[in-house]
Amino acid sequence: MSDSPDSSGPGRFSAGTDATVAVSRLRVLLVDDNAERARAVADGLAAQGCVIVGTVPEPADLVRRVREGAVDVVVCDLDSPSRDALESMGALHRDEPRPVVMFVDRSDPDSIGAAMQAGVAAYVIEGLSPARVKSVVDVAVARFAAHQALKAELAAARTALSERKLIERAKGILMSSRSMSEAEAFAALRGLAMDRGRKLAEVADSVVALEAMLRHPAKPNR
Repeated sequence: MSDSPDSSGPGRFSAGTDATVAVSRLRVLLVDDNAERARAVADGLAAQGCVIVGTVPEPADLVRRVREGAVDVVVCDLDSPSRDALESMGALHRDEPRPVVMFVDRSDPDSIGAAMQAGVAAYVIEGLSPARVKSVVDVAVARFAAHQALKAELAAARTALSERKLIERAKGILMSSRSMSEAEAFAALRGLAMDRGRKLAEVADSVVALEAMLRHPAKPNR
């Protein structure tokens, strides 16, 4: 493989990514059991600046292939997605998230739903057309980037809420055990965090853990 990856992992399309820039040197894994059609698609994508990492006849072991090839997007052309294919895509979505574009010749509502559950970013019925594949890939990458950004925002919001609850609990412990006001308790936590070079939530967690240990001491071994 002569082209070295510019970067790898879903971080290329994380929050703040400019998708129009990111797609310029996309590293693509093609999944197609029709060698002639795959060559036409690969040539078309390469002509538009993509790097074709490889072509495989079936979507098996996608996680390993994506990691080894530093793949940015997976393009699949299937008659109809099999159960094994969807399971492989689901594993990829779980362990090494990437945009997956699926072109199928025939489909049904259950297959479409299963593909969405497996993390497929674009599901195109009526098969793959070399002339339009790049535009579909670009849209899928942009949607994937937006989805990853939303996931990051939700995770950050959950973390912030959890930390806020922890700090409030630690303040309550100090207010009760040390007869402090709320402001004094918060200042004490913040001062301790600064002195120890730790996050406020980490200090609050230590306070809560210590209070729990003192309230329920371990029974001595007999």
